[in-house]
Amino acid sequence: MRALPSRLRPALAALAVAAPLGLWSGAAGAVVRGEVTRDPDGLRGSVVRIESTTGEMCSGSLIAPDLVLTAAHCVMRKAGYWVVAVDRNFRQRRLRAIAASMHPDFVPGTTPETQPGTDLAILKISEPLGPDFRPLDARYAGDIAQGDTVAIAGYGVVAENRRGSARVLRQARLVSLGELQVANTVTVVADRTTLAETAGAGACLGDSGGPILRGGPGGYQLVGVVSWSSGAAQQGRVRTACGGFTAVTPVGQHAGWINARAAELARFQPGEAMPAGARPHPADWTGGR
Repeated sequence: MRALPSRLRPALAALAVAAPLGLWSGAAGAVVRGEVTRDPDGLRGSVVRIESTTGEMCSGSLIAPDLVLTAAHCVMRKAGYWVVAVDRNFRQRRLRAIAASMHPDFVPGTTPETQPGTDLAILKISEPLGPDFRPLDARYAGDIAQGDTVAIAGYGVVAENRRGSARVLRQARLVSLGELQVANTVTVVADRTTLAETAGAGACLGDSGGPILRGGPGGYQLVGVVSWSSGAAQQGRVRTACGGFTAVTPVGQHAGWINARAAELARFQPGEAMPAGARPHPADWTGGR
């Protein structure tokens, strides 16, 4: 994959202290300048919301009727977690998360600089979602090349000071600016028009863990998971982590782990104890916590 354009690298490096966008305390949130998703056959059936008993919120993607792929930083805290899905009539279904598995390379932290490793996790929910829902396939994702057009979707806010705008699914089209090495290696995406030099479409609080997608309605392919955002290079007096550079964990590089761990979690039943050998990461958990 080619490198980030040279004129943007210094700006992004200076802004990389922004926190992940999944948590209200500073992680990625609702899609800025995104369109509300109203198609009952659209991403409504694939993208879910993750809420904790401590009041935090993230987004995620169904990869099986009872499995959700999200960002590891979204589910690493000692809390109970719920997955909220929306059926074809746009009624909410709230299901308890009964287990979580972090990528073995994930190291918990609070910012990209202190959060090395791979920011991915899989959640198991208490019961499978039915035919109203359409899991996304991450097995054949491939790389996100510089210049690729992708879609972002999430339940976050439209601005950091508008928390009442969360819990609505929005999506937008972005372009890949290439690969960036901070504490971890991510792909950076941004609004095609502004290229993150000024504010545009992108992730905000609550969007962490949400999908980056290739293709369109009826043929979406999951190629990445939102990890963090740094805001635009030129922000003026009011700084924000939203609507600028969005950092993505590309799933194609981790398809082996996703497929193997998903198969193990698919066999795990509510009330069972996770076998010791099936918990490769110390932050993995089962039960309501």
